[in-house]
Amino acid sequence: MSLTRYDHLIWDWNGTLLDDVDLSVAVMNTLLDRRQLPRLDRDRYHTLFDFPVRAYYARLGFDPVADSFERLSVEFIAGYDARRLESSLHIATHRVLTAATTAGLRQSILSAYRHETLHEIVEHFGLTAHFAYIAGLDNIHAHSKLALGHELIRRLAVAPARILLVGDTLHDLEVARELGVDCALIAAGHHPFARLHTSGAPVFPDLASFATAYGL
Repeated sequence: MSLTRYDHLIWDWNGTLLDDVDLSVAVMNTLLDRRQLPRLDRDRYHTLFDFPVRAYYARLGFDPVADSFERLSVEFIAGYDARRLESSLHIATHRVLTAATTAGLRQSILSAYRHETLHEIVEHFGLTAHFAYIAGLDNIHAHSKLALGHELIRRLAVAPARILLVGDTLHDLEVARELGVDCALIAAGHHPFARLHTSGAPVFPDLASFATAYGL
């Protein structure tokens, strides 16, 4: 594998560059505890979490009559944002982004996280200079990144065959395929290796192994 065939890397944020699975579990357990619903551990989270997030909430057992998806989204995001700086970057994030920049690759972020907050946290971790574009959603409901991805591709003005999207979920792969770009998956985030491995896309246990495979 080599990155010489690519001009641009598009990174997912949550779970790919930011190690926030444990925070996501903890915040969701707060919502579940308030309603006396079964709690999550990391294994159960990996089994249930998926896009669209609305379906994930249904699998957790929330009553859609008592708790609308919109209300649950507000409650979850409020809890997550209040604790967002408790998460840290994956160990190799700084090194890999720096290596890609040094290699002459342009980079962007495509995330289901709210755009304004995404900019703030990327700046907090000192990563902003690595990215040509930082693209997040304009709402808190995390429906899909596809429309946002099409807009990002238009802005990049790079042939899709020269773009690699790096993510941590099957949704990232779905988005990549719809956009016509290549995809690599990192199994250190919101979907486990076993789920990602069935996709046929290249899957790596962590960012460091991805970087080694692609010569960074």
